[in-house]
Amino acid sequence: MPSERHTQLNRREFIRGSGAAIAAAAIAGTAATTPAEARRERLALVGTGGRGSTMWGRNLLQDCGDVVEIVGLCDINSKRAAASQKFIGINAPLFVDFDQMVNTTKPDCVVVATVDATHFRYIIRAMELGYDVITEKPLGTDEEQLQSIVEAEKRLGKKVTVAFNARHFAGAKKIKQLALDKTLGDVISVHYHKYLSTDHGASYFRRWHRLREYSGSLLISEACHHFDQVNWWLDSGPVEVEAHGALRVYGKNNSFRSTHCRVCPYKERCQFFWDITHSAFDMRLYAECESEDGYLRDGCVWREDTNIYDTMSVIVRYENKASLTYTMDAFLPFEGEEIMLNGTKGRIDWNSYAGGDYRREEMRLTRTFGKSEVITDMPKPLPGGHGGADPSLHDLLFHQAQSSDPLGLHGGTRAGVHASLIGIGAYRSIDRGGQVVKLRNLVEL
Repeated sequence: MPSERHTQLNRREFIRGSGAAIAAAAIAGTAATTPAEARRERLALVGTGGRGSTMWGRNLLQDCGDVVEIVGLCDINSKRAAASQKFIGINAPLFVDFDQMVNTTKPDCVVVATVDATHFRYIIRAMELGYDVITEKPLGTDEEQLQSIVEAEKRLGKKVTVAFNARHFAGAKKIKQLALDKTLGDVISVHYHKYLSTDHGASYFRRWHRLREYSGSLLISEACHHFDQVNWWLDSGPVEVEAHGALRVYGKNNSFRSTHCRVCPYKERCQFFWDITHSAFDMRLYAECESEDGYLRDGCVWREDTNIYDTMSVIVRYENKASLTYTMDAFLPFEGEEIMLNGTKGRIDWNSYAGGDYRREEMRLTRTFGKSEVITDMPKPLPGGHGGADPSLHDLLFHQAQSSDPLGLHGGTRAGVHASLIGIGAYRSIDRGGQVVKLRNLVEL
């Protein structure tokens, strides 16, 4: 992949004071705000890729435009920022310099949706400039990043919220309610098996996620969602981790490869060929912006420098003596998960599969010395992304910000640390041949 590593690293370096606003005057001359508009929370967004443009851009305004406005967009790729602005449908000014965006727009809160390994830089800098932060998961990709956020939040007195939308799935909420009601008694063990399909799973190996220096591996980028769910259900912190992982399908595990799909001479024989030209969104946000940073959204899944795992197994032990057994495979013919919670009074099985013409989802409660029943009274999901999880998170953060939170859906720094820390401990364990890693030795909360 010619010079891609260099250009990606440059793109994701934290820039201070060196870039100028692309269109700082874009909002000049607009009509005076109404009282209702004046009450809207002002958000400045850094990171205008797919997640930033949808979850924290167009979709956020569809869900909460009555109480939220986006006052600035920042991305080191100016073309992508402009494409994002058009996609979202706003005229907020564009910046390539983070400090300048924050100092110019003076938002109420900063939203961070950049590459995973750079979250901590923008989180800390935003707090240094005097602002609270909402960050995409994960909070960080190594222990030094997590420790620096913990110390900065304490020192600066600002607030960090981690956007754990996986807490907002209807099934996840139901399990949390059952846990609070002690329906299972004390939960002794959790088994969580995640299946990523040759669509979703392979997509990580096309993107920047395939390099651990950007993503921390799928044990961070993807699995922190699942680790947070379990931490939240158990209401306990992880204390030690042991893990095994390997790259068995993607990367070097093929006889041919290219740089990216559009120019690949093996299009007709590669089952993982993906035609980005069929997606107007990806073409405008990525392919048409390549000249600035060289980032290839349709990268070859067989690139030899891929250094994350596509098969993983993890064992976690908790403060309350519960345990988690977790597995993930990223090359399967269907997407889904099997989640089992075993308690002193019973067991929950939550299974979900989707692949081709096969779809199934069921949650079952089986009581010890009692009956087994399918749970049907799930919380009603909102319409929208990730099965209603995204709009539920938006509603919690912006419409219900001052309301009670009986399920504890809010995720702060501690939750963010614990979720990332399991993944960090897992890849450290893999690096050490499966050695047990004591998490208290990595980060001091």
